[in-house]
Amino acid sequence: MKIVMKNNPKPYKNPYFAGAILGVVLFSAYALTHSGLGASGAISRIHVAITKLIWQSHVDVISTFAVMGAGDTNPLDHASVFLLIGTFLGGMVSALLNGRLKVEIFKGPQISNVQRLIFALIGGLIMGYGARFARGCTSGQA
Repeated sequence: MKIVMKNNPKPYKNPYFAGAILGVVLFSAYALTHSGLGASGAISRIHVAITKLIWQSHVDVISTFAVMGAGDTNPLDHASVFLLIGTFLGGMVSALLNGRLKVEIFKGPQISNVQRLIFALIGGLIMGYGARFARGCTSGQA
């Protein structure tokens, strides 16, 4: 299978329409799963799953970990994990279909690609920590 990128990507969709669709999806998520669309909870569950592989007794003792993965409980068996996977795959498919799938690094002229990626990683870790410290990302608290 050969992937060919278009030289002229399709225009972006109307943001108001996309916002209305997101509202319907959020309402549906509450109706069907009794939880919102938060993404930071999935990262916590992945963290617990990795910790459980390495140190099961630690997961059983720490109360915040035990809720997600104590004993035979699989921390990855949760709607937020599937939401995270679906968001990633859906974004990739949408970018591919609309001619926007490409690898690039946005940066200023005075910084190297490696420095930009390091700063992006540090910033992402700080934001992720802050999101979990504040009861999760705001999309799950809507």
